[in-house]
Amino acid sequence: MPFELPRRHEDLRERAVKLAESVRDRAGAADAGTGLDPALRAALRESGLAGLTVPAAYGGVDETVDPLAVTVVREALMAVSGHLDSMFAMQGIGGYALAAGGDDDVRREWLPRIAALDAIAALALTEPGVGSDLRAVTTRVAERDGELAVTGVKSWITNAGAADVYTVLCREGDGHSLVLVPAATGGVRVESGPDIIAPHVLGTVRFEDARVPADHRIGAPGQAFPLVLGTLATFRVSVAGAAVGLAQAALDEAVRHTTGREQFGTTLSRLGPIPQMLGTSWTELESARLLTYAAASRAAADPLANLHWSSMAKVGATEMAGRVVDRCVQMMGRFGLVSGSAIERLYRDARPMRIYEGGNEVLTGQLAKTLTRSSTGR
Repeated sequence: MPFELPRRHEDLRERAVKLAESVRDRAGAADAGTGLDPALRAALRESGLAGLTVPAAYGGVDETVDPLAVTVVREALMAVSGHLDSMFAMQGIGGYALAAGGDDDVRREWLPRIAALDAIAALALTEPGVGSDLRAVTTRVAERDGELAVTGVKSWITNAGAADVYTVLCREGDGHSLVLVPAATGGVRVESGPDIIAPHVLGTVRFEDARVPADHRIGAPGQAFPLVLGTLATFRVSVAGAAVGLAQAALDEAVRHTTGREQFGTTLSRLGPIPQMLGTSWTELESARLLTYAAASRAAADPLANLHWSSMAKVGATEMAGRVVDRCVQMMGRFGLVSGSAIERLYRDARPMRIYEGGNEVLTGQLAKTLTRSSTGR
């Protein structure tokens, strides 16, 4: 696998860095809020980077969504703003199934708007009683009089309330189906979500006999999970990219502090355990970056065949980010505890990443099954 990014991806990362720096002054307020920030949305729209989340046939940039491109962009955005990173990523996560299996007229209606950030997308999978075990969802869809009627409750949904359209996982008969439900549909009601340690747009979506045309079913009836798996296979590795960007930003903060502050006649970076903490953090960060780029390159070639690589990168990078940012707070001492500081934001944002997009323990369990199947020939 390549140890250096292709020139195109370096250029994309530079564009993303420029975008992130252009909103740095606004990022703190946006990250602390629970609504979609209009200034960050306008900046992301102007950059054109949201087009990376949608295929070119429907207004996007590449013929198919490129996981490596999405990953390097998320690395740059997350270093400055979790809100900006989430806004970018969710356009792809919320729209991928539609692009892969939707009715062509419906795709032409929604995907160009998602690519241009004129419409906000969301993926509604989890429920109050359902997290990782998605086959246990209770939201149902039934076909009535040529329409699809959706009834149920989805919780912990990113972009709830801000989204213009939801891709909803439902039971249909003995199987599971995905249904595209515009937010303006009658019977759709949104409630704000809980306050969490890393604030973002989050809420509960209630579907009360919400009716959409039959062509809003995505894919064949009862065949949702290949599309859900395709979404995960394409975007999971990008979580690792975001974790690498977060850890890099935290280490940069620690380096600035420890090289700029003197104690006992020398800089902190030369005192006690600080050199070992800096060196260990840098080593772990660059190791995770290499794994992330290699996994994203494999995912770009064949997302489903390389899902185990994406899972390894996600687990490795998010665990690394937690360790690195914790060390950085420690190296900064009391200055690492200041509310509203960059390091505080990074510390809070690091923790949920080990839970989002598949809890790390769930993923390592799946990796163990893959490893033992390949070892035993089963």
